[in-house]
Formats: sequence, C-alpha cells, structure tokens
Amino acid sequence: MDGSMDGRPAVWQAGVMAKQPIPPRMVWAVNLMDVQPADHVLEIGCGPGAGAELICARLETGKLFAIDRSESGVDRTKRRNAKSIEAGKLTVRQIDLATLRVPVKRLHKVFAFNVNLFWVRKCADEVALLHERVLPGGSVFLFYESGMPHLVPNIVKKASAALTEGGFRVSVVDQKAPPVVALIGRR
Repeated sequence: MDGSMDGRPAVWQAGVMAKQPIPPRMVWAVNLMDVQPADHVLEIGCGPGAGAELICARLETGKLFAIDRSESGVDRTKRRNAKSIEAGKLTVRQIDLATLRVPVKRLHKVFAFNVNLFWVRKCADEVALLHERVLPGGSVFLFYESGMPHLVPNIVKKASAALTEGGFRVSVVDQKAPPVVALIGRR
C-alpha cells in the first residue's frame, strides 16, 4: 500500500500531488464495519476515495464496488486507488443507487458516509435494492457527521425508518470523537 492508515498524507505514484489525509471519521467508520479479507462491499458516494483506500487495504479475495453520481468523485477515487483497481480489488462507476445492477445476495456490507438519500426523500426502491443484494447476516452502514447536533435526531429518525421499512434491523452508534453517528441495518 502506498498510503498510511493513520491519516498522514501519502504521495501519488506519479509523485506530483499529495493525497489528502484520511479523516479520523473515515478511519473510525471503516474500523466499525470490520471489513474482512473476502468481503464484497458496496460504497455509495465514494467522493475523494479515502473510504475505498481503507477498505481495499483490508481485502484479499474480496472486492469493493464504489459508486458516485459525481464524475469528479469517481475520478478522484480512481486516481487515489489506481493500484487497487489494477489489482482487481476495486471497481468504480459513475451511477446512482437507483440504477445500480449488482447480483442478488452478493454483498456482505454496504457503506455510505454523509449520503443524504436515506433521510431527505423517500428511498424505498433503493433500500429494497440493497435488501435484495445484501447476504443474510450482512449489513448496511450509514454514517453521518454529527458536528451539527440539531440535525442528528431527524437524520437518525428518517434513515432508521427507511432501513426498518426495507426489512433491516437497525441499531445506532453515536460516537463523540470523531463526531459521527452510525446507523447499522442488519439483514
């Protein structure tokens, strides 16, 4: 691996531009998910690719499929994780969750950080898609920064309801440092 797991910046292979450090909130989230070497993981909203970097470092035979609606998010993830793509651990696509086609009962874990979809609008179709594709015993992890505490109760209420209505058993972890709330939907 060319980057540091402790959040210190690393240098891209080309040596021209330094990677962004991995935020402590992302390290905490990936540690909570406990990604195993053979897991198949879907990341929704891959953004700058820090989550993908941490997850791919844990994979051996497993795979990460990272999606983002944003072309720039996809490009940044691809640049940051070029070695994982070359090694066959990572696939990155510009697509939204509603149009995603992943084989049924394939995923061990689904991961999203600060993805508003699950609490700002109705998302029954997207949650149903996840329920069909997550293996029994698998989980959906939704993480939200809780630096604006007045928003947290509404996020937890709406996102929990969406997952519960979609057939997941939901638990909540509220972490103070870094300030993150995690909703874990178990299949």
